Amino acid sequence: MPTLDRLDVELLSRLIDNARVGVAELASALGVSRATIQQRMRRLEEEGILIGFQPIIDLSVVGMSVQALVSLEIDQREMPAIIAGLRRLPEVLEVRIQAGREDLLVHVAIASLEELQRLTAAIVDLDGVRKTTSTFTVSTPIRHRVLPLLNEITKDAGWGRSTPAPH
Repeated sequence: MPTLDRLDVELLSRLIDNARVGVAELASALGVSRATIQQRMRRLEEEGILIGFQPIIDLSVVGMSVQALVSLEIDQREMPAIIAGLRRLPEVLEVRIQAGREDLLVHVAIASLEELQRLTAAIVDLDGVRKTTSTFTVSTPIRHRVLPLLNEITKDAGWGRSTPAPH
């Protein structure tokens, strides 16, 4: 299993804050060489810890002001086809496979409640979907985050292999 240390987490933290920051600026801010930053980023990518860089989009500004979580009860034998069908719906932002009463949790963004009704009908039309239940997002006081968790799991890990933590 890949391991992280405090330098990795600080590097990831700075990338989360600004994915456009350059290697030289990261190296200077963290007190390590450019080669160390490049090696760390390469290792984080190769180990599957760092899987990409994406801009954060405020969907309400572009007219998609309603977000919902749609739980699906499905015929599990149809799961691959259902996921393929969901992938074709542009309003679907994310699909999670769950254990429990519902089989899939689908995060969607739409412009209005009427659009949600249309989208839900399209989802129910997928072969193997038995039932949907929708829950609306009113606000998002805590956006998707990983840094508090990474800080917690590396609190005793130290700062790199040979470089002391900056004070």
